[in-house]
Amino acid sequence: MADREMGAATRDAFGKTLAQLGDTEPDIVVLDGDLSKSTMTKYFAEKHPDRFFNAGIAEGNMVGMAAGLASAGKKPWIASFATFVMSKGFDQLRVAVAYSELRVVVVGSHGGISIGEDGVSQMGHEDVALACSLPGFTVVVPADETSTVQATRALAAHDGPAFLRTGRPKVPNVYPDGCDFALGIANTLRDGSDVTLIANGLMVSLALDAADALSADGISARVLDMHTAKPLDDEAVAKAATETGAIVVAEEHLLRGGLGSAVAMSVAKQHPVPMRFVGIDDTYAESGIGTDVLKKYGLTSSDITQTAKELVG
Repeated sequence: MADREMGAATRDAFGKTLAQLGDTEPDIVVLDGDLSKSTMTKYFAEKHPDRFFNAGIAEGNMVGMAAGLASAGKKPWIASFATFVMSKGFDQLRVAVAYSELRVVVVGSHGGISIGEDGVSQMGHEDVALACSLPGFTVVVPADETSTVQATRALAAHDGPAFLRTGRPKVPNVYPDGCDFALGIANTLRDGSDVTLIANGLMVSLALDAADALSADGISARVLDMHTAKPLDDEAVAKAATETGAIVVAEEHLLRGGLGSAVAMSVAKQHPVPMRFVGIDDTYAESGIGTDVLKKYGLTSSDITQTAKELVG
């Protein structure tokens, strides 16, 4: 296994980058659902208090406020826990933002089940699926500190609604030497010829670990960081299907409606090959130490390794 240095949590990378963007972009305004110390919009609030608004525990109202600000020419970012902003704010996101095609960036912190002790009520199991279902939305799930910085900057320049998922735990650096980042374009972190491992978020580091383990058993695995779940990089998917003949998708999300579903649709349309999926199987998780929760629900490098072995025979 590669010895990757532990980096900052993606929520920290986002918060600090947004605060920096506020220095040069006076039209950026930030709204938070009374969780700024957790979502890390606190950094923006400290530097630009006149452009920060605590909307309280009222996510739907927060979305409506952001829509109004966007309609008035501002560039609003709204933040809360992923499950809160997407579940409680969905109706307003659907009508006020997506239907109206407004430039609002939604940041869902504490995505997935790795938040552990916070418990199921605060875990984002279905947030990516909800975001992907909104017409016109760009949906991004970065893998580490470096790519989150680049994703935040890319979304600041993006003209349209978007969802950025960030996480609570610190994650290994998969881009220690910098990251070439473009919305909708997957990054190939490792080449391979027998199977392709496609992942996003913290599962990218685990996919790289799985590729190391597979290599030790004589299986050559390509690893793609599919940081943009929508629009999906269909070209990279087709290339992987054609050249490796098998695909495993790993995500910290429900199996249905997330990255795996998007990749499967792309594969079926372009170049059908055998596929397997590592994710949360039609259930909610539970409270516990984050690494233990990931292990219980089958989201480890060993799970990816075993799934790939079963697929390629």
